[in-house]
Parts: sequence; structure tokens; C-alpha cells
Amino acid sequence: MRAVEHIGIAVRSIEERLPLYRALGFEVGGREEVGSEKVRVAFLLAAGTRIELLEPTAPDSPIRSFLTKRGEGMHHICFQVDDIRATMTELRTKGFRLLSDEPRSGANGSQVCFIHPSSGGGVLIELSQPGE
Repeated sequence: MRAVEHIGIAVRSIEERLPLYRALGFEVGGREEVGSEKVRVAFLLAAGTRIELLEPTAPDSPIRSFLTKRGEGMHHICFQVDDIRATMTELRTKGFRLLSDEPRSGANGSQVCFIHPSSGGGVLIELSQPGE
């Protein structure tokens, strides 16, 4: 485990939420569409970490489902790891439930996986290995 990589916040519209974060002094550090996750993201630079605004891009997006059930708000916390495959194997061995068997493509060329909230005390935890 290296550090908290980012905190993910589900929003209906990035453009509608950006004015608040800009008023608080955050700068947009990048935008990207992550097709595999069916989301558009904007990273806001904060001291020591990043805030990731997540907007659904398809009706079957997991973020759209989250918004329908819970509304806008904190979606997940992401921790950076050195070796995602080794971390996934270790977690499975210790009985933790993951949402996928293999890492998936994430923003900025990263490889990601999620720990099921039932294994995270109700918190969705993302693990991210930076892209090369």
C-alpha cells in the first residue's frame, strides 16, 4: 500500500458540480472517459490526494445504478498498490470478496479492482496500480 490515491464522488453531471469545487480552490487536473467502467471522470487536485468526480455515460453504468439507489455522494476510496495481482491474490486468500477476478483498465492507464463493500465494512474500496 502506497497511499490514498483518490476519493471517488458520484455525480449526475461533472459540469454542474465543478463550480463548487472551483470556488473551494480546486483545480481540474485532468478529464477522461473510462469506457470499461462506463464513466466520465474529472480529477480535482487536493493537497496530498485527488478527488475523482464520476459521471455515468450509459444507462447500465455502475455509477448510474449508484445514483439511482443512493443519489450523489461519496462512492469509493482508492488506495494505490505496487502489485495489483499480488494484492488481489493475498486478499482472496484471506477471505475478502473482490468484484472481479482480474484487474480492469482504469483512468490514467492504471489497473484497478474493487473490494466488495461487504468485505470493507460497507465501504467500496478500489485498489489501483499506476500505469507505466
